[in-house]
Amino acid sequence: MCINCGCAPTEGAHNHHHHDHDHGARTLRIEEDLLAKNDRLAAGNRAQFAAAGVFVLNLVSSPGSGKTTLLERTLRELGTKWRFAVLEGDQQTSLDADRIAAPGVPVRQINTGAGCHLDAHMVGHGVENFDLPGTDLLLIENVGNLVCPASFDLGEDHKVALLSVTEGEDKPLKYPQMFRAAALMIITKTDLLPYVDFDVERCKAFARQVNPKIEILELSCRSGEGLAEWYGWLEEGVKRKQEPRAESQE
Repeated sequence: MCINCGCAPTEGAHNHHHHDHDHGARTLRIEEDLLAKNDRLAAGNRAQFAAAGVFVLNLVSSPGSGKTTLLERTLRELGTKWRFAVLEGDQQTSLDADRIAAPGVPVRQINTGAGCHLDAHMVGHGVENFDLPGTDLLLIENVGNLVCPASFDLGEDHKVALLSVTEGEDKPLKYPQMFRAAALMIITKTDLLPYVDFDVERCKAFARQVNPKIEILELSCRSGEGLAEWYGWLEEGVKRKQEPRAESQE
């Protein structure tokens, strides 16, 4: 059972012959057990990624914020500089994975069915056929959802939350857990600012209200604005992650 929405229910028929006062305690135990198991698996993923020196990002947002488009442009422009692998999370279809695979990047689609997020178990199996020691950056595109992915550690180095200017600047206040969990917020589709009512500075203030340490970038994949800053942020992360491996080889 998802801690937030109840997706992926436990197997078997639900027993309705119980007292109402037991339901809350039972649900809480299930949620605690689910997250504890996920955290153990995430720790295993994280150790595996660290040993391979792979910088891992979990891209999260509501549907349509531009995650896949940002991945496409990043892979196209940096694919000769770094070795990438991508996990694509969606409830159905392989449309995004097909787009990402076009430049020849290793990619695997994970379909969650009724589930509204990826979890550490899915990611652990998803990377089994990747050459992790031969990978610099693993990019995970989570299911479009600003609620459930915030609770599930995948073993990533950072969550990156995307927010498009078409969504409204109040999203960090409405979904604080997601923006509190993210190391970086990217305000996307800035080329549309002349056509929408979106206060960039207000959005930044809201994000820092829930997470004073959050870094913020503004970019447009259409115009290219802000992409250099995004690529610079990625480069710093890759270097930090690979320093221990480089030192051990000296």
